[in-house]
Amino acid sequence: MTRTTYRCQCGAFLEFKQDLEKEPGTTTRNWKCRDCGTPVPGITAEKISHQDPS
Repeated sequence: MTRTTYRCQCGAFLEFKQDLEKEPGTTTRNWKCRDCGTPVPGITAEKISHQDPS
């Protein structure tokens, strides 16, 4: 299976769930870049959130 990756506007390379931060206090999953807090597109973030570096 191919890994999903995303390049944030701040230049961070998002590849694993550790690179994302879930927005607190929301009923739906809204993911942000851990480095800068920029929202990550939903489908891409969901795929990345299931990836582990192991």
